[in-house]
Amino acid sequence: MPPEAARFPERLARIRQSLLVEDLEALLFLDMNNIRYLTGFTGSDGAFLLERGRSLLLVDGRYTTQAGEEVGGADVVHQYHEKVAGIADILLDRAFAAVGFESAAISFETYGKLAAKLPSLRLCPLASELVSIRAVKDELEISRLRAAAALASRSLLETLVDIRPGLRESDVALELEYRMRRNGAAGISFPTIVAAGENSALPHATPGARKLVAGDALVIDYGLVLDGYHSDETCTFVLGQASPAFTAAYEVVREAHDRAIEAVQAGVSCAEIDRIARDCIEAAGLGRFFVHTTGHGVGLDVHEPPRLAAATQMLLEAGMVVNIEPGVYLPGQWGIRIEDTVLVRERDCEILTKAPKELTIL
Repeated sequence: MPPEAARFPERLARIRQSLLVEDLEALLFLDMNNIRYLTGFTGSDGAFLLERGRSLLLVDGRYTTQAGEEVGGADVVHQYHEKVAGIADILLDRAFAAVGFESAAISFETYGKLAAKLPSLRLCPLASELVSIRAVKDELEISRLRAAAALASRSLLETLVDIRPGLRESDVALELEYRMRRNGAAGISFPTIVAAGENSALPHATPGARKLVAGDALVIDYGLVLDGYHSDETCTFVLGQASPAFTAAYEVVREAHDRAIEAVQAGVSCAEIDRIARDCIEAAGLGRFFVHTTGHGVGLDVHEPPRLAAATQMLLEAGMVVNIEPGVYLPGQWGIRIEDTVLVRERDCEILTKAPKELTIL
């Protein structure tokens, strides 16, 4: 059984109490990270049915043995031959009238097939109701996120000593990913971003054949997966010498980053954190170049609730893990993004990522 097995009863009880309300008789989970969170199953496909008094994990034959070894949060493991038919058979056998399901985790085609097999069952889509299911982390999750962040930062610092003009962006990305895997990561959180010069003005640039030259801004946005949990961090460097304009803009982004982090604590709204970072950048006349939100939650997914944005009504709670990533991007010139992942505490926050954020010349 996984180390978190003792936590499954509390997680399941919390979900039952909050979502199995009114006339819903069961919840059908299809998001594999939610299934992992509730059962311990780490396979890549399956379904989880949570009823008022029992629960059932459904998998195909590839995962029967694995599920039997891993699962601590389901009463029964059921094997199906075809997923939609297997789910429909179970729901028909239960003779439910209304079942909630994760609308964001199912395609329209699959929903249509399932609904066609269950004409008398009311399938109730759940979206906003599930937003906060994993937002607050327990101590085991926090320890895993802390370890993932530290390992990633260490890998970056090891990589920096080899960065020099003449290397391609893709060379740097490959070396960083190699070091993360060599240091113990199970994988990368997302395709590593290494963007030099004018490419650094693209927030989600893809590393390519462009060679690094003296004077380049260099944005590196990277993360790894460790024990299922993700890290996420961005650093911006300069090769050789930074121009006065770049140095001034870097200090603006750094101030926005620092002020936002200083404001993070339980009870503060996500919108307020976004406002603090945005106001700082707008006051310097760079507001139109800050083109994304200030941050998001990090956990079993690298992007998960809460979202630190102007339209988000959610309040930060102790135990949430979020990143703070203000940036400015001047098309055709350069971009700057500074990102740390932090643990929300009652009166402040703990910065989990470890790479220095002062302007560093490589």
